[in-house]
Order: sequence, then structure tokens, then C-alpha cells
Amino acid sequence: MPSDAEDGDPASRALPITAVERNTGLSKDTLRVWERRYGFPQPLRDAHGERLYPPAQVDKLRVLKRLLDAGHRPGRLVRLPLEELQRLCEPVARADAHAPAVADPTADVYDMLALLRAHRLDSLRHALSLALARLGLARFIDEWLLPLNTLIGDAWMRGQLAIYQEHAYTEMQHSLVRSALAKLPAPDWESARPRLLLSTLPGELHTQGLMLAEAFLGFEQAPCRSLGAQTPLWDVVQAARAYEADIVVLGVSGCMGPNPVLDGLQELRRKLPAEVALWAGGSAPVLQRRPVEGVQVLPTLDRLRTGVRAWRAARGL
Repeated sequence: MPSDAEDGDPASRALPITAVERNTGLSKDTLRVWERRYGFPQPLRDAHGERLYPPAQVDKLRVLKRLLDAGHRPGRLVRLPLEELQRLCEPVARADAHAPAVADPTADVYDMLALLRAHRLDSLRHALSLALARLGLARFIDEWLLPLNTLIGDAWMRGQLAIYQEHAYTEMQHSLVRSALAKLPAPDWESARPRLLLSTLPGELHTQGLMLAEAFLGFEQAPCRSLGAQTPLWDVVQAARAYEADIVVLGVSGCMGPNPVLDGLQELRRKLPAEVALWAGGSAPVLQRRPVEGVQVLPTLDRLRTGVRAWRAARGL
């Protein structure tokens, strides 16, 4: 068991640059440039000279990424203290929390966040299971999971939740939704249309959106097959051909840099057969700011359902 001294040593809990890139969405090159240009972050070094980032710096980097996505420029922000950055985040958080496709969190949903922050995972799972049984999967996602995901994402970006807490919640959510999905009647891949293939771009680790997309497609009785996260682009193309998919849907979170998102979407659009539609959904701001020709953007999960209905209507199905 580590001693108190070890627990208090920043180096003992510091993250390597690869983990910081993954958990903040800021690229390694960005971290190095900021270190050189602005004097932040200020990583420690291990015995081999590799960078190690203390938790407090990682917390600040998360908030900086949130503000960059909202349109702020780094030069003014990087030198500000965390408290001031969090104040600047307030309008961003309010805008996210009141997005038209996500219901305002109820008192019950705020209670779920409190249970997660208090490390009461058994109580959290019990409460979520009861809500799922009472509401059914569709209302449970709309009224509980989507607002709760927004609250948890915001708390994580502010440094109010540890990475392990966010991961524990994600695994719990996956387990609950997967169990409920297994009880839905599965549409026939051969006869039902459109056929959808789900994945994420290489470098995109987040799979929450894929799982919820499966649920929304299940409500529409639209057959889908998920390849999971980080499928190489050529493999997505091969899978689309092998499974005779009508639509490829990619989940893109705000943790990926804009250039990898744009480059990946453009390359995949070029490689896919022209008759296969390419849809991209998620919270990455670049999807709205710099649309890619031939790629339909789905800013919300509900747009996935309307997109399926529009596809069918255009073909008289």
C-alpha cells in the first residue's frame, strides 16, 4: 500500500504525454508547443527524460480544451489560473446543458451525479436500473442518460471527476444499455433497410455514442453492425462492401483535434462507394464549423432517427 508521502507526490500520479493527449484531446505537438511558447504546461521528467504531467496540470488542460472548442484562442488563456478558466467555462456549460436535443437535468439526474462523485457505484447502478425498468429504454436514454452524460462530461472537463470515475460510469452505462438492447427484437439484416455500419475514426476512443446510436436505430428497426472504436479506414470500406451497408456512421467526440477529423472524413468519403452514404455525429465542434462535402452531420442522436426516416421516405420504403 502506498504511503501518505507517496500519495502526495505529484510524480507518483503524473501522466505520460500519450495519456494526456488521449484524456484531454490536445495533441502531443500542441502540448510541446504550448510548453515552449507559453511556459505551460510544465511537465516533470522521469528517469529517462520523458514528460510526466501532474494531475493539476491535466485538469487545467481539460478546461483549456473546452474553451478552445468554444472558439477562444490559446494565447490569452494558457497563462490564466484554473479558477478564472472555470469562470469562462460557465457560458459554455450553460449552452451545452440547454442544447435543444437534451432534456434539462432533473433533480434525480443531479442525484446520480452526486452518487458518482461520492463513489457510491452500487447505489448509482441500482437507481439507474430502477429508472430503466420504470421508463423503458427510449425514455430512459432521453430523460436520464443524455442529460446525465452532459453533466458528467462537464464535471470531467472541469476536473471535478477523476478519469477513473468517468470510466466507471461509462462501463456501467454500457452494461445497462446492452442488457436492454438484447431484449429488443432484432431487425433482419437481409430485408430491413437501411443497413448501417457504425465505427469511429482511428484515434477516437470514445464508444458511448456508438452504443446509444445502436439503441436509437433499434427503436427505428434499422439493422446496424458496430465495428467498435478506431477501425482503420480501409477496413471500414471493406466492411461496408462485405456487409452491403447503405450508410456508414462515424462517432466523433470533442477529444479529437479538428485536422484528424477532417482528414479522416475526407479520406473515407473518397474511398467509400458513391452509393454508400457517410454520416458523422458527435460533439466535435469542427463538424459544424467546417462541413465536409458528401458527409451528412448529425449534431444529435435524434437526428439519426430522422435521418433514417428521411432515407426510407426518399426511396418509398
